[in-house]
Amino acid sequence: MGKAAELLAIIDCINEVTAAISAASARMSNRVETTPRLAQWRIDSLFPFSYRKSDPFKIGLWNWYLVVAKHKQLFVKLYPEGISDKLLKTSDDCIWAVDTLFTGRFIIDIEFLDLKIIPPSGGEPASIWTSYQVAKHTEAVALNSLGRMLMQGIHTDITINVADGSIGAHRAILATRSPVFRSMFYHDLREKELSTINISDMSFDACQAFLNYIYGNIQAEEFMIHRIALLQAANKYDISDLKEACHESLVEDIDTGNVLERFQVAHLHQLPKLKSSCIRYLVNFGKIYEILKDFNEFMQSADRELIAELFQELLAVWKGL
Repeated sequence: MGKAAELLAIIDCINEVTAAISAASARMSNRVETTPRLAQWRIDSLFPFSYRKSDPFKIGLWNWYLVVAKHKQLFVKLYPEGISDKLLKTSDDCIWAVDTLFTGRFIIDIEFLDLKIIPPSGGEPASIWTSYQVAKHTEAVALNSLGRMLMQGIHTDITINVADGSIGAHRAILATRSPVFRSMFYHDLREKELSTINISDMSFDACQAFLNYIYGNIQAEEFMIHRIALLQAANKYDISDLKEACHESLVEDIDTGNVLERFQVAHLHQLPKLKSSCIRYLVNFGKIYEILKDFNEFMQSADRELIAELFQELLAVWKGL
């Protein structure tokens, strides 16, 4: 290899090293150093009409970004991951205007005193700090423990006999969730003496789902499969939150294969929203004409009052045409 070739190789090597150092420097310049409640971003230089965005950094439960934009003024923006900084407009949105014309190195310190978030479903604002999540963590651990008590039969003191088996449970938990169970256990009923409850109108799987709900351990698929049986149990044992959950769920997936059954369930359990949804599906959307065979069978066995109500809706629609 000639001297010229060796020189070119050295130059290429120097260029690669320089590029690597530059890339590392760029990465370092966007990094924000943090302690549990303090974020610090060191910026070596910021030219006029420039925009810089930091790497994400974690404070509390969220990942955050800092942005520095320099035009006529210097603006510093702070926002959590998932929110565009373009939406930030005022100091209430964690954007600050800095009246200075400096161009050299500077440091941004952000101290997080307290921030609260409101869950998308509503409710009380909650702090972003992990220490304030102890209550939620404790609740999750407690529910998990209750689920294990049921599944592993830990210190059960009541047996529930169903159509095809039996399940051990705990009087105190059943009594806490259902005023009907509470009445059974605190009065001179047969269940108090025998330490058993007979629920002959439920299958083993449906009763297991019912108990899983009571113990806070039900799975979504399990709930969907046993909604009708859970609704019946919720009515029988006066568990209003379970009844409402079943009601809302049954409204969500009405189709031609289940609408007549849902209509009867709504009538039997006095579920006005489900009933009106079934009527609208059948009458207003004309789906009754797609299931005429099933509808004729329904006419032979359904409650006369229910049939009359459906025909009143049909007549009202026909008159409006």
